[in-house]
Amino acid sequence: MVQTPVYMDHNATTPCDPRVVSAMLPFFTGHFGNAASRTHSFGWEAEEAVEYAREQVAQLIGAEPKEIIFTSGATEGDNLALKGVFESYGVKGKHIITAVTEHKAVIDTCKHIEKLGGHITWLPVNNLGLINLQELEAAIRPDTVLIAIMYANNETGVVQPIAEIGAIAKKHGVLFFTDAAQATGKIPIDVNKDGVDLLTISAHKLYGPKGVGALYVRRKRPRVKLTAQMDGGGHEKGMRSGTLNVPGIVALGKACELAGQEMAADTERLGRLRDKLENALLQLNQVYVNGHPQLRLPHVSNLSFGMLEGQGLIMALQKDIALSSGSACTSASMEPSYVLKAMGVDDELAFSSLRFALGRQTTEEEVDFVIEQVAATVNKLRDIQKALIH
Repeated sequence: MVQTPVYMDHNATTPCDPRVVSAMLPFFTGHFGNAASRTHSFGWEAEEAVEYAREQVAQLIGAEPKEIIFTSGATEGDNLALKGVFESYGVKGKHIITAVTEHKAVIDTCKHIEKLGGHITWLPVNNLGLINLQELEAAIRPDTVLIAIMYANNETGVVQPIAEIGAIAKKHGVLFFTDAAQATGKIPIDVNKDGVDLLTISAHKLYGPKGVGALYVRRKRPRVKLTAQMDGGGHEKGMRSGTLNVPGIVALGKACELAGQEMAADTERLGRLRDKLENALLQLNQVYVNGHPQLRLPHVSNLSFGMLEGQGLIMALQKDIALSSGSACTSASMEPSYVLKAMGVDDELAFSSLRFALGRQTTEEEVDFVIEQVAATVNKLRDIQKALIH
């Protein structure tokens, strides 16, 4: 018997893994020290736990522990990376290249930088959600300081050609930043092989708690300089002041360690379940996959259901299935998804899209239940619509 509602919104957030909760709990009570307290054992213990977590995070992405800066999440990391580079490299130039399908945390930060006198080039994407590498290279100017392209899209799961982008950036002496909130822990990442200089992570996207994340900042070839966006105490090598969230950081470290150990098995299992779900729903009339069929995260499927309105479909399903029509950050908006529109999907189909995002605890029985419920609801709503037309 499947317990409802079935959770199919793991791109919005993931449940905390019980092993992660176990790792963090002692740091709320017995080991409650401030990692910046250097005069007693409570502080030393907290600092030791933070440094161990730094190693765990670094290992997952192929970085050095000293290159990991702890933040409150990917949104703060995105702001620190973009604004920090813009301010620090202003003498070289004020030009940043990004894409129209980035997360709002990057788009809105870039718009803010434009108001400060920065120049932003907004790259389009093709109908599969990928940027054009020739267009990217052609957009580089003498005053370009940063390329900001996300690793994997939060709505479609489409994975950009990160290593190729990194190679282009290196060739032209431009820094490369990627928001990897959705990709970290789901697919292998190696910042050195990928040529990435800055990268953001959010714990709650990989079975850790909300309110903690990390920013990777390259230290060698080149050494990236960032202007801090928060002052007061010079924590995190002067890049991010504020008392460290020790329980959250411990949890992020544990979540990264588990992701490294279980990623291959999770990818195989979730990929199989996602394909089963997708192939079954594609048997219905006028159902379309949004995004590249292969170059995407293994657990994500974004589908448009023709002759239907997505919000109505979600409302009809919400008692039994927790689903999203796209980004959790824009779900209050009644506009069609800007990501799908940028891919050339028309308004009607963009409005009818649902994002299915499976997770570590998703079972085969749940997938069977979702297939059955969605198919029945789609057919029922279409019948009602036909009857209204006639």
